Amino acid sequence: MSIPVAVAQQPHKIEIRGTVIDSTGKPVSGASVHLGQQGSPDVVATTTPEGIFAFEDLQYGTYLIKAEKNGLTSRAVTCPASARAIPEPINLILEPSDVAPANAGATSPSSAEAMAFADQPNFTVAGVTDWTAVGGHGSDASLRTSEALTRETLTLKPEGSTPNLSASSGSATIDASESRLRAAVASAPQSFEANHQLGKFYFHAGKYRESIPPLQTAYQIDPANHGNEYDLALAYRGAGDFAQARDHIQKLLATADSADLHRLLGELDEKLDDPLAAVHEDEQAARLDPSEENYFAWGSELLLHRAVWQAAAVFRNGVKAYPKSARMLTALGTALFAGALYDEAALRLCDASDLNPADPEPYIFMGKIEMAAPAPLPCVEQKLARFVQQQPENALANYFYAMAIWKRQEQLSSPEVIQQVETLLTKAVTIDAQCSDAYLQLGILYFTRRDFDKAISFYKKAIEANPQMGDAHYRLGVAYDRTGEAAKAQQEFQLHDEIEKSQAADIERQRREVKQFLVVLQKQPADPSVH
Repeated sequence: MSIPVAVAQQPHKIEIRGTVIDSTGKPVSGASVHLGQQGSPDVVATTTPEGIFAFEDLQYGTYLIKAEKNGLTSRAVTCPASARAIPEPINLILEPSDVAPANAGATSPSSAEAMAFADQPNFTVAGVTDWTAVGGHGSDASLRTSEALTRETLTLKPEGSTPNLSASSGSATIDASESRLRAAVASAPQSFEANHQLGKFYFHAGKYRESIPPLQTAYQIDPANHGNEYDLALAYRGAGDFAQARDHIQKLLATADSADLHRLLGELDEKLDDPLAAVHEDEQAARLDPSEENYFAWGSELLLHRAVWQAAAVFRNGVKAYPKSARMLTALGTALFAGALYDEAALRLCDASDLNPADPEPYIFMGKIEMAAPAPLPCVEQKLARFVQQQPENALANYFYAMAIWKRQEQLSSPEVIQQVETLLTKAVTIDAQCSDAYLQLGILYFTRRDFDKAISFYKKAIEANPQMGDAHYRLGVAYDRTGEAAKAQQEFQLHDEIEKSQAADIERQRREVKQFLVVLQKQPADPSVH
């Protein structure tokens, strides 16, 4: 993110607008939207049939906005408005007023209680469509951040998960075990047990392709052995043969309905470019077993295919069922950010960081949304300060905390704060010489001081660490222009344009490869004011 040069405050008027929606993403007509500011009475607007509200001719300041209708209310959203932070459209979600905070309670409900949402989802994924306009709201910078965080969300692991260490024993032991198992197969090639054990040995050693022949032989000897067929399906998955893996999982499901099999089938459907089948399998898994893993898989599949509001609904219910799941809270924060609910997204990520303050992932997510959001977010700076305190030698901790401090400043007028920012950024590049973002921000800092030589030096270091950083090339060009080096400036501007064009093409290609879900909402009680 680029921090602009300070701008003089002017008595301009601004507008705050947005949309009121229900928990399924459906616009709500006739909702009352309250706009408050300390020392002044609330101003109230009513939403249009499309759920839209607008407040015009407002002075710069910080406002608090919330909506209500028929006993439902939204969370209050803080909206700073200044020359440096022009408000983007806001989405307010109406919910029952007695909804508990996301981190309320210390225990998970019983399976029957957690089942309530999975049994009766208020939406159905009815199809897919090619990319036309990516779901979610906000600027292109916010959208790119949202897409990147979605990809990172898919890789989040449950707390306490550890990699498979079965192949980490000494090589002599492995060789002896392999020799013994191979000898058993050689002496009895039609032995189910010998082939099965050799296949399992290779599978647990991560040698998926080697595990397939003995497991396949065991399957041919005894196709009714479901444990062996399941191992064979996992081996095919590990080897990248997703079609064969899916065939075997479907055969297993024909004999026994299992949440784990549905979730695995959903994963394979996604890899075989059938997201519609995948999301239905994930939903069925959550119906059969509303576990943390099944909630997460279902919500992640919805989020990946830009069913943002539905993903948020699933994650929100997952958080209620598993309030101690940091990855569920992190995923909910990602979904809320995708819907431009920046303040609530920040709060959920802050909650996630409180569950395990030593885990860097929630801090990294909140640092990224802080940089992409149009205004400073609640609780983020405080949590990032803790991140630095706990992990002082983490380059990203220093970088994100520096950026949060800098963003809070309406103008670059406090030498003490700017010195703190510089110290943190300098430490970040000292820890990690490839931290290109920190080099770029140091260049911006020195450019604002009109120290163009140092700015040029830092921009060059940013480019050296990441030659594809278009913003660094552009700013280097501006710095060269200020020092009278027009030819060098033009060269950097040209490089910037080429990089931006190439990256924009890559992003559009990636977006077109992601099929979007078509979601049908369940019929709700007749209410002529709701559309």
